[in-house]
Amino acid sequence: MVRPSLLLALGALALATAACAPASDTAAQPGASAPAGSPAADACAKGGLALKTSGKLTIGTDKPAYEPWFAEDDPANGQGFESAVAYAVADRLGFAKDEVVWETVPFDAAFAPGAKKFDFDINQISITPDRAKAVDFSKGYYTVKQAVVAIKGSAFASASDLASLKEARIGVQVGTTSLQAVQDAIRPTSDPKVYNVQVDAVNALKNKQVDAIVVDLPTAFYVTAAQVEDSVIVGQFDAAGATPEQFGLVFEKGSALVPCVNAAIDELTASGKLAEIENNWLGSAAGARELP
Repeated sequence: MVRPSLLLALGALALATAACAPASDTAAQPGASAPAGSPAADACAKGGLALKTSGKLTIGTDKPAYEPWFAEDDPANGQGFESAVAYAVADRLGFAKDEVVWETVPFDAAFAPGAKKFDFDINQISITPDRAKAVDFSKGYYTVKQAVVAIKGSAFASASDLASLKEARIGVQVGTTSLQAVQDAIRPTSDPKVYNVQVDAVNALKNKQVDAIVVDLPTAFYVTAAQVEDSVIVGQFDAAGATPEQFGLVFEKGSALVPCVNAAIDELTASGKLAEIENNWLGSAAGARELP
Protein backbone atom coordinates (compact mmCIF):
# COMPACT_ATOMS: atom_id res chain seq x y z
CA MET A 1 0.00 0.00 0.00
CA VAL A 2 2.87 2.27 -0.53
CA ARG A 3 4.45 3.85 -3.54
CA PRO A 4 7.08 6.48 -4.15
CA SER A 5 5.04 9.51 -5.03
CA LEU A 6 1.94 8.38 -3.18
CA LEU A 7 3.91 8.55 0.00
CA LEU A 8 4.84 12.10 -0.81
CA ALA A 9 1.15 12.74 -0.26
CA LEU A 10 0.36 10.24 2.47
CA GLY A 11 3.68 10.39 4.31
CA ALA A 12 5.57 7.71 6.11
CA LEU A 13 2.63 7.01 8.41
CA ALA A 14 0.89 5.16 5.62
CA LEU A 15 3.85 2.83 5.44
CA ALA A 16 3.36 1.62 8.96
CA THR A 17 0.87 -0.95 7.76
CA ALA A 18 3.20 -2.28 5.09
CA ALA A 19 5.84 -4.92 5.60
CA CYS A 20 8.04 -2.71 7.77
CA ALA A 21 5.41 -2.85 10.49
CA PRO A 22 6.48 -4.80 13.55
CA ALA A 23 6.52 -8.50 12.77
CA SER A 24 3.92 -9.18 15.45
CA ASP A 25 1.50 -6.88 13.63
CA THR A 26 1.92 -8.31 10.14
CA ALA A 27 -0.08 -11.50 10.38
CA ALA A 28 -1.11 -11.43 6.76
CA GLN A 29 -3.68 -14.04 5.91
CA PRO A 30 -4.18 -14.27 2.15
CA GLY A 31 -7.84 -14.64 1.34
CA ALA A 32 -8.65 -14.44 5.03
CA SER A 33 -12.33 -13.83 4.48
CA ALA A 34 -12.81 -15.41 1.07
CA PRO A 35 -15.01 -18.50 0.75
CA ALA A 36 -13.06 -21.73 0.63
CA GLY A 37 -12.83 -23.84 -2.49
CA SER A 38 -13.02 -23.06 -6.17
CA PRO A 39 -16.29 -21.99 -7.78
CA ALA A 40 -17.89 -23.98 -10.54
CA ALA A 41 -17.09 -22.56 -13.95
CA ASP A 42 -20.69 -21.59 -14.70
CA ALA A 43 -20.93 -19.71 -11.40
CA CYS A 44 -18.33 -17.30 -12.74
CA ALA A 45 -19.78 -16.84 -16.18
CA LYS A 46 -19.63 -13.15 -17.06
CA GLY A 47 -23.39 -12.77 -17.42
CA GLY A 48 -24.04 -14.24 -13.99
CA LEU A 49 -21.63 -12.11 -11.96
CA ALA A 50 -23.09 -9.85 -9.28
CA LEU A 51 -21.77 -6.45 -10.36
CA LYS A 52 -22.37 -2.84 -9.37
CA THR A 53 -23.24 -2.07 -13.00
CA SER A 54 -24.52 -4.77 -15.32
CA GLY A 55 -21.99 -5.62 -18.01
CA LYS A 56 -19.26 -3.46 -16.46
CA LEU A 57 -16.51 -4.32 -14.01
CA THR A 58 -16.02 -1.40 -11.62
CA ILE A 59 -12.56 -1.14 -10.07
CA GLY A 60 -11.56 1.34 -7.39
CA THR A 61 -8.21 2.94 -6.59
CA ASP A 62 -6.92 6.16 -5.07
CA LYS A 63 -6.05 9.35 -6.92
CA PRO A 64 -3.39 10.39 -7.60
CA ALA A 65 -2.32 6.92 -8.72
CA TYR A 66 1.45 6.71 -8.72
CA GLU A 67 4.25 4.73 -10.31
CA PRO A 68 5.29 1.97 -10.34
CA TRP A 69 1.81 0.81 -9.36
CA PHE A 70 0.17 2.95 -12.05
CA ALA A 71 1.61 5.14 -14.79
CA GLU A 72 0.85 8.76 -15.67
CA ASP A 73 -1.84 8.95 -12.95
CA ASP A 74 -4.14 6.98 -15.24
CA PRO A 75 -5.31 3.57 -13.98
CA ALA A 76 -7.22 3.01 -17.21
CA ASN A 77 -4.13 2.88 -19.43
CA GLY A 78 -3.08 -0.62 -18.34
CA GLN A 79 0.40 0.60 -17.45
CA GLY A 80 1.97 -0.01 -14.04
CA PHE A 81 1.87 -3.11 -11.86
CA GLU A 82 -1.59 -2.76 -10.36
CA SER A 83 -3.26 -1.49 -13.50
CA ALA A 84 -1.83 -4.49 -15.36
CA VAL A 85 -2.99 -6.88 -12.62
CA ALA A 86 -6.47 -5.36 -12.63
CA TYR A 87 -6.85 -5.77 -16.38
CA ALA A 88 -5.45 -9.30 -16.26
CA VAL A 89 -8.09 -10.25 -13.67
CA ALA A 90 -10.77 -8.49 -15.72
CA ASP A 91 -9.71 -10.44 -18.80
CA ARG A 92 -9.98 -13.76 -16.92
CA LEU A 93 -13.49 -12.76 -15.86
CA GLY A 94 -14.41 -12.06 -19.48
CA PHE A 95 -14.25 -8.26 -19.56
CA ALA A 96 -12.65 -6.32 -22.39
CA LYS A 97 -10.71 -3.20 -21.53
CA ASP A 98 -13.60 -0.94 -22.55
CA GLU A 99 -15.88 -2.81 -20.16
CA VAL A 100 -13.80 -1.79 -17.13
CA VAL A 101 -14.81 1.34 -15.23
CA TRP A 102 -12.50 3.03 -12.71
CA GLU A 103 -13.76 4.75 -9.56
CA THR A 104 -11.71 7.04 -7.33
CA VAL A 105 -11.65 5.64 -3.80
CA PRO A 106 -9.47 7.12 -1.02
CA PHE A 107 -7.12 4.56 0.48
CA ASP A 108 -8.71 4.34 3.93
CA ALA A 109 -12.24 4.31 2.50
CA ALA A 110 -11.49 1.15 0.53
CA PHE A 111 -11.42 -1.04 3.63
CA ALA A 112 -13.69 0.97 5.92
CA PRO A 113 -16.98 -0.68 6.91
CA GLY A 114 -20.00 -0.11 4.71
CA ALA A 115 -21.27 -0.34 1.15
CA LYS A 116 -18.80 0.14 -1.69
CA LYS A 117 -19.10 1.71 -5.13
CA PHE A 118 -16.63 -0.76 -6.65
CA ASP A 119 -16.68 -4.45 -7.49
CA PHE A 120 -13.14 -4.64 -6.19
CA ASP A 121 -10.44 -2.14 -5.21
CA ILE A 122 -6.72 -2.39 -5.95
CA ASN A 123 -4.48 -0.01 -4.02
CA GLN A 124 -1.54 -1.76 -2.33
CA ILE A 125 -3.77 -2.80 0.55
CA SER A 126 -2.23 -5.36 2.87
CA ILE A 127 -4.41 -8.25 3.97
CA THR A 128 -4.87 -8.14 7.74
CA PRO A 129 -7.34 -9.83 10.09
CA ASP A 130 -8.60 -6.48 11.39
CA ARG A 131 -9.40 -5.19 7.90
CA ALA A 132 -11.02 -8.51 7.01
CA LYS A 133 -13.64 -7.81 9.67
CA ALA A 134 -15.01 -4.96 7.55
CA VAL A 135 -14.29 -6.10 3.97
CA ASP A 136 -13.49 -9.24 2.05
CA PHE A 137 -10.10 -9.86 0.47
CA SER A 138 -9.01 -11.87 -2.51
CA LYS A 139 -6.05 -14.15 -2.37
CA GLY A 140 -2.80 -12.22 -2.34
CA TYR A 141 -1.68 -10.90 -5.72
CA TYR A 142 1.66 -9.55 -4.48
CA THR A 143 3.91 -10.71 -1.67
CA VAL A 144 5.79 -7.73 -0.30
CA LYS A 145 9.53 -8.18 -0.69
CA GLN A 146 12.40 -6.62 1.19
CA ALA A 147 14.78 -4.16 -0.44
CA VAL A 148 18.25 -2.76 0.17
CA VAL A 149 18.80 1.00 -0.19
CA ALA A 150 22.25 2.61 -0.39
CA ILE A 151 23.79 5.90 -1.49
CA LYS A 152 24.52 6.09 -5.21
CA GLY A 153 28.19 5.36 -5.92
CA SER A 154 28.89 3.94 -2.46
CA ALA A 155 30.72 0.69 -1.85
CA PHE A 156 27.58 -1.47 -1.68
CA ALA A 157 25.34 0.35 -4.14
CA SER A 158 26.34 -2.01 -6.94
CA ALA A 159 26.02 -5.25 -4.96
CA SER A 160 24.69 -7.98 -7.25
CA ASP A 161 23.71 -10.51 -4.62
CA LEU A 162 23.05 -10.85 -0.89
CA ALA A 163 26.48 -12.35 -0.28
CA SER A 164 28.04 -9.08 -1.42
CA LEU A 165 26.30 -7.31 1.46
CA LYS A 166 27.72 -9.40 4.28
CA GLU A 167 30.39 -6.83 5.15
CA ALA A 168 28.01 -3.87 4.99
CA ARG A 169 26.93 -1.86 8.01
CA ILE A 170 23.18 -2.33 7.73
CA GLY A 171 20.58 -0.16 9.43
CA VAL A 172 17.10 -1.46 10.16
CA GLN A 173 14.14 -0.76 12.42
CA VAL A 174 13.69 -2.88 15.54
CA GLY A 175 10.94 -5.49 15.62
CA THR A 176 10.26 -5.46 11.89
CA THR A 177 10.10 -8.11 9.22
CA SER A 178 13.01 -6.24 7.64
CA LEU A 179 15.20 -6.95 10.67
CA GLN A 180 14.24 -10.60 10.50
CA ALA A 181 15.07 -10.61 6.80
CA VAL A 182 18.53 -9.16 7.47
CA GLN A 183 19.20 -11.85 10.04
CA ASP A 184 17.79 -14.73 7.99
CA ALA A 185 18.74 -13.85 4.42
CA ILE A 186 21.75 -11.50 4.46
CA ARG A 187 23.40 -12.71 7.67
CA PRO A 188 25.92 -9.86 7.89
CA THR A 189 29.25 -10.44 9.60
CA SER A 190 28.51 -7.64 12.07
CA ASP A 191 25.24 -7.10 13.86
CA PRO A 192 22.91 -4.70 12.07
CA LYS A 193 22.46 -1.26 13.62
CA VAL A 194 18.93 -1.35 15.01
CA TYR A 195 16.83 1.80 15.40
CA ASN A 196 13.64 2.34 17.37
CA VAL A 197 11.92 4.12 14.49
CA GLN A 198 12.40 3.84 10.76
CA VAL A 199 13.20 7.51 10.23
CA ASP A 200 16.29 7.09 12.42
CA ALA A 201 17.54 4.34 10.13
CA VAL A 202 16.83 6.55 7.12
CA ASN A 203 18.73 9.44 8.71
CA ALA A 204 21.62 7.13 9.51
CA LEU A 205 21.87 6.29 5.81
CA LYS A 206 21.61 9.96 4.89
CA ASN A 207 24.43 10.80 7.32
CA LYS A 208 26.50 7.81 6.14
CA GLN A 209 26.46 6.20 9.56
CA VAL A 210 25.44 2.97 7.85
CA ASP A 211 26.24 1.63 4.40
CA ALA A 212 22.71 0.53 3.61
CA ILE A 213 19.27 0.09 5.09
CA VAL A 214 16.78 -2.72 4.59
CA VAL A 215 13.08 -1.87 4.30
CA ASP A 216 10.14 -3.35 2.45
CA LEU A 217 10.18 -2.64 -1.29
CA PRO A 218 7.31 -0.12 -1.29
CA THR A 219 9.08 1.82 1.46
CA ALA A 220 12.28 1.72 -0.57
CA PHE A 221 10.51 3.47 -3.42
CA TYR A 222 9.56 6.23 -0.99
CA VAL A 223 13.01 6.52 0.59
CA THR A 224 14.70 6.97 -2.77
CA ALA A 225 12.02 9.30 -4.13
CA ALA A 226 11.49 11.57 -1.15
CA GLN A 227 13.73 11.00 1.84
CA VAL A 228 17.36 10.45 0.89
CA GLU A 229 18.84 12.37 -2.01
CA ASP A 230 21.04 10.32 -4.36
CA SER A 231 19.91 7.05 -2.79
CA VAL A 232 19.22 4.00 -4.93
CA ILE A 233 17.48 0.67 -4.54
CA VAL A 234 20.31 -1.85 -4.67
CA GLY A 235 17.80 -4.66 -5.20
CA GLN A 236 14.93 -6.63 -3.75
CA PHE A 237 14.89 -10.08 -2.19
CA ASP A 238 12.60 -12.63 -0.61
CA ALA A 239 12.62 -12.51 3.16
CA ALA A 240 13.36 -16.14 3.98
CA GLY A 241 11.89 -17.01 7.35
CA ALA A 242 9.95 -13.77 7.72
CA THR A 243 6.17 -13.73 7.91
CA PRO A 244 5.01 -12.83 4.41
CA GLU A 245 2.71 -9.88 3.90
CA GLN A 246 0.49 -9.71 0.86
CA PHE A 247 -1.58 -7.17 -0.99
CA GLY A 248 -5.13 -8.28 -1.77
CA LEU A 249 -8.02 -7.01 -3.84
CA VAL A 250 -10.72 -5.53 -1.62
CA PHE A 251 -14.45 -6.28 -1.83
CA GLU A 252 -17.58 -5.18 -0.04
CA LYS A 253 -18.25 -7.58 2.81
CA GLY A 254 -20.15 -10.62 1.57
CA SER A 255 -19.37 -10.06 -2.11
CA ALA A 256 -20.23 -13.07 -4.26
CA LEU A 257 -17.46 -12.02 -6.64
CA VAL A 258 -14.62 -13.11 -4.34
CA PRO A 259 -14.37 -16.80 -5.34
CA CYS A 260 -14.46 -15.91 -9.03
CA VAL A 261 -11.66 -13.37 -8.64
CA ASN A 262 -9.70 -15.88 -6.57
CA ALA A 263 -10.04 -18.37 -9.42
CA ALA A 264 -8.74 -15.71 -11.82
CA ILE A 265 -5.74 -15.03 -9.56
CA ASP A 266 -5.04 -18.77 -9.38
CA GLU A 267 -5.05 -18.93 -13.19
CA LEU A 268 -2.73 -15.93 -13.47
CA THR A 269 -0.37 -17.47 -10.95
CA ALA A 270 -0.34 -20.93 -12.54
CA SER A 271 0.26 -19.52 -16.02
CA GLY A 272 3.16 -17.37 -14.85
CA LYS A 273 1.39 -14.22 -16.00
CA LEU A 274 1.30 -12.68 -12.52
CA ALA A 275 5.04 -13.20 -12.09
CA GLU A 276 5.62 -11.70 -15.54
CA ILE A 277 3.65 -8.57 -14.61
CA GLU A 278 5.53 -8.25 -11.33
CA ASN A 279 8.91 -8.58 -12.97
CA ASN A 280 7.98 -6.06 -15.63
CA TRP A 281 6.76 -3.33 -13.30
CA LEU A 282 8.42 -4.02 -9.94
CA GLY A 283 11.64 -5.61 -11.11
CA SER A 284 14.52 -4.10 -13.04
CA ALA A 285 12.22 -1.69 -14.86
CA ALA A 286 11.39 -0.06 -11.54
CA GLY A 287 15.01 -0.06 -10.38
CA ALA A 288 14.60 -3.04 -8.08
CA ARG A 289 16.45 -6.02 -9.49
CA GLU A 290 16.39 -9.36 -7.73
CA LEU A 291 19.25 -10.11 -5.32
CA PRO A 292 19.90 -13.86 -5.26
